[in-house]
Amino acid sequence: MHYRLDDILAFLQVMESGSISTAAQRMGLSKSVVSKRISDLEAGLKVELLYRSTRGVVPTDKGAAFYQRACSIVRQLDQAGEELMEQDELCGSLRIAAPMTFGTTYLGPVLFSFISDYPRLALVLDLDDRSTDLPGEGYDLGIRIGRLHDSSLVARKLAVSRRVVCCSPAYAQRAGLPATIQELVNHECIGYVNASPGQIWQFEPKGSGNIPHSLVVRSRIVTNNGESMRDAAIAGLGICVLPVFIVAKALASGQLINALPTASPVADTVYAIYPRNRHLPKKVRAVIDRLVAAFEGEPPWERELSTRINYSVST
Repeated sequence: MHYRLDDILAFLQVMESGSISTAAQRMGLSKSVVSKRISDLEAGLKVELLYRSTRGVVPTDKGAAFYQRACSIVRQLDQAGEELMEQDELCGSLRIAAPMTFGTTYLGPVLFSFISDYPRLALVLDLDDRSTDLPGEGYDLGIRIGRLHDSSLVARKLAVSRRVVCCSPAYAQRAGLPATIQELVNHECIGYVNASPGQIWQFEPKGSGNIPHSLVVRSRIVTNNGESMRDAAIAGLGICVLPVFIVAKALASGQLINALPTASPVADTVYAIYPRNRHLPKKVRAVIDRLVAAFEGEPPWERELSTRINYSVST
């Protein structure tokens, strides 16, 4: 097999751009040069990588498989170079995936402060509530909230994320409040689309038992974002279980109330997770340390909730 790294990089750019024309613009090359590099790569590999049409390009099955492997290899080459350069200063690109609300409210400010300290370090922050395939999609680090299942990833705890059952005062006046966990099944609920349609809400056990109390509820409204769930609850459309970091302001202002103060939903954990590499890049280690320092002890959302409530009471 005979091919050049430039040909592979051109192919990766075409895959990520969706067309040869766009890839050529991004690379500062002519369309004919990029097209020839793809053709040379296909000739060297003796396989067809792309289906070409007037509407763009689509990878063949072998092209899609080669793209995944080539991306991983090129990232390793980049990391090898960055490790040499990082002996003096952090540099290169740092790709992080995180949930939307947590990312905009608490993660972003910490990361932006971190990046400002290292002029040669670039940040790609992808905020999405879906579960991301970190190694497959080329992320250096991910933030996950909940319970971890992927043993191929390394996790470092950042904070505990307490959750609360909440609704609006208007809903409480119209439908009443549940007196027990079991009574939640009789209420209109607001659910999270990334969970099963029959939402399983878990509550801390009472007494000496260590098995959480699980409850399946049917949701009238289901969405894929915690802020939307909060807003639906504020609108009086039902009861939801949400992290305190999403509802702290609404609880403090009285837009939402704790609908079941006698029960505590099982808390989640905020983790920084990353692929299991033999040599953890210095930039990843440094940003994890910054995140641990920012969220250790009492989480900032708990401090903010206490401050807001105290301020409200005092005024």
